[in-house]
Amino acid sequence: MKKHNYSAGPCILPQEVFEKSAQAILNFNDSGLSILEISHRSKDFVTVMDEARALVLELLGLEGKGYQSLFLAGGASLEFLMVPYNLLKEDGKAAYLDTGTWASAAIKEAQSFGNTTIVASSKEQNYNHIPKGYTVPADADYFHCTSNNTIFGTQMKEFPSLDMPIVCDMSSDIFSRQLDFSKFDIIYAGAQKNMGPAGTTLVVIKEEILGKNGRNIPSMLDYAKHIKAESMYNTPPVFPVYASLLTLQWLKNLGGIAAIEKINNAKAALLYAEIDRNPLFKGAAAVEDRSNMNATFLLNDEAHAATFDAMWKAAGISGLPGHRSVGGYRASMYNALPLESVQVLVDWLKNK
Repeated sequence: MKKHNYSAGPCILPQEVFEKSAQAILNFNDSGLSILEISHRSKDFVTVMDEARALVLELLGLEGKGYQSLFLAGGASLEFLMVPYNLLKEDGKAAYLDTGTWASAAIKEAQSFGNTTIVASSKEQNYNHIPKGYTVPADADYFHCTSNNTIFGTQMKEFPSLDMPIVCDMSSDIFSRQLDFSKFDIIYAGAQKNMGPAGTTLVVIKEEILGKNGRNIPSMLDYAKHIKAESMYNTPPVFPVYASLLTLQWLKNLGGIAAIEKINNAKAALLYAEIDRNPLFKGAAAVEDRSNMNATFLLNDEAHAATFDAMWKAAGISGLPGHRSVGGYRASMYNALPLESVQVLVDWLKNK
């Protein structure tokens, strides 16, 4: 039976990425060696790293605009610390928008490091919407936001224009929609949603913002050192970087972000229309802030849960349960999930 993978992450990847990755594990570039055993300093892997870094900037429209891309380890969670270490002055202030669990985790790291202002929060409403109408202090060293909230199913549709660096955690919607990415000075994203397997983190940095906070930064946390070393300051996560390159190539061949955005919009519209139509269900997030990546919804009568769960599992649908913070269900529709899989879920919901 074909499986329809709605896992929130690690998540579905394109079939051709699985096939090419499998071949590379057996014999990478006809070298007689596995991608898992080659030197990260070998010509073959240096080429992989260089191509991946360049393709990131190409897809985001940031070529020649003073940006550098890095593939680091430690997940987005390490970036929660690296961002203030590199941008927050010792007597300065950081401004954060609190929109969910991962935004809150980023705030916690910044608070342990220096003066941190929460400009707005939707925590009291269990993060079911994106705050609006907030003011960012003009004297902040930077503003941090999270573009998409995997757990609660909300997504920022607009971003402020500010006279300070803007940092965005795009872990769960990177490469999924067109934005003016030049508005952001740092973008970071764990690979395991729209880019590759868990194990590497993409960081895109406008180089001119670095080296201005006067801190002595530990080498492993210093973006400038990673840039100087061409994302090879220490041994990189070789296989996740290679699989990420394959996914980026797949996206480019598909037509880039503009093409995948049309598909993602169609998937989200199809599913949300059925959630709103069907009297058995209700959406968990504010309609205007609904995520195109993670659709959260609830049963109106939890007495039907056991029957419902048994039936969607029998239909080959995987990864549908919601996070414990929200309950109900979460359909994660990342780039590689085909429209056909969403149609299977919607057809099944209609028959319930």
